[in-house]
Amino acid sequence: MIKNMTLGRYYPVKSLVHEIDPRIKIVVAVSLMITILLTNSYAIFVTLACLILISIKFARIPMAYVLKGLRPILFIIISTASINIFLTSGIVLFEYGFIQITYEGVDRAAKLVFRIILLMTGTSLLTLTTTPITLTDGLEKLFSPLKVLGVPVHDFAMMISISLRFVPVLLDEANRIMKAQASRGVDFQKGSIVKRVKNIVSIMIPLFVSVFKRGDELAVAMEARCYRGGEGRTKIRQLKIKTRDIAILFCIIAIQFILLYVQYLYILV
Repeated sequence: MIKNMTLGRYYPVKSLVHEIDPRIKIVVAVSLMITILLTNSYAIFVTLACLILISIKFARIPMAYVLKGLRPILFIIISTASINIFLTSGIVLFEYGFIQITYEGVDRAAKLVFRIILLMTGTSLLTLTTTPITLTDGLEKLFSPLKVLGVPVHDFAMMISISLRFVPVLLDEANRIMKAQASRGVDFQKGSIVKRVKNIVSIMIPLFVSVFKRGDELAVAMEARCYRGGEGRTKIRQLKIKTRDIAILFCIIAIQFILLYVQYLYILV
């Protein structure tokens, strides 16, 4: 499942979504997350899902590739949904011995699953269509007003970009270590829970060593290139917001605002 994680990976292809200014995509992604967390309506969940599906279509990213990124979090989805289904009191729909399923539990679990899937898919779409360098430039431009308050905006944006970039790198490293340990006879699928935990230790220790090694190599590489932060540095590519980007931003923000306003009026249930 580790190799299926798509968060932090970039999918290189020419598309309309790839060409949108990174600042616009970041603002849209944040507004989408806020809307997903604030909404409590199935109709709005379905509408947001349609918007994400349309964006994936315009991004020319295979749907199977996007859905593959949900596999690593299937355990989280199933476990959290099960907890809500079986431990929420309310109107009983099914009862067998100590097992009790309520309407409120099913409703809460379904909405939770919707939120997790939409959040994961929306954030993955941002990283799939934006290179780490472009994402760093976009974050730096968005937070540039904070420079007046003495906030190191460039360093902050660089840390976020490096963190996102290291997600797929570390997942690939963990997958490589697992294959190496499996070739030495370590079985991660069989045995008791205690044995599986001990086997996981054989992954975590080399992975932590690799993390510190890669971090040290990155620091040496940046220092060798005389990196001293964003002051006095120029950019080979300048970000320019097009009229098309502004139109896309206003359309998506307007749709989300209308959905939340309609929910506030209790028209959608």
